[in-house]
Amino acid sequence: MTSVEFSSQLVRHQPVLLKYAYSFNLTRDDAKDLVQDTFVKALLNRDKYVDNEKLKSWVLAIMRNTFVDNYRRNSIQRKISDHTKESVLISTVATAASDNPESVLSTLEIMHNVEKLQDKLRMPFKMYMEGFKYSEISEKLNLKIGTVKSRIFLSRRYLMNVLK
Repeated sequence: MTSVEFSSQLVRHQPVLLKYAYSFNLTRDDAKDLVQDTFVKALLNRDKYVDNEKLKSWVLAIMRNTFVDNYRRNSIQRKISDHTKESVLISTVATAASDNPESVLSTLEIMHNVEKLQDKLRMPFKMYMEGFKYSEISEKLNLKIGTVKSRIFLSRRYLMNVLK
């Protein structure tokens, strides 16, 4: 299937995708964003699509996985910015620590050393620090889960040695 045929078939499924996005109880704008994210991922991963008869199922699976990934990421952010007494206390402490010049310098030094990591170590480590699970990193970078764990371990070990 050519890329033009693939794109036209993908666009033909847009109404079904939009309806499926609404089934996640999303607002109109969020549903459209999810459809757009799904199209982008489908187009970027076109080479992984094999079975010409099940494009609709394949794209719906991409949408579901995208929604779940976004939901997990958002729920992690909500936990951090929750408005309970404990979170307010944590936020206050974090803000006070970030105002400390030594903390700012430490953070800059850490980030500078993370950027010095080899590409193959830096990407899994950054994704892990952003809240991705090992399995998600493995899937997104097309690596075995053991390789992901090893690279994150090596990144930590490097940073601990450099930042002594």
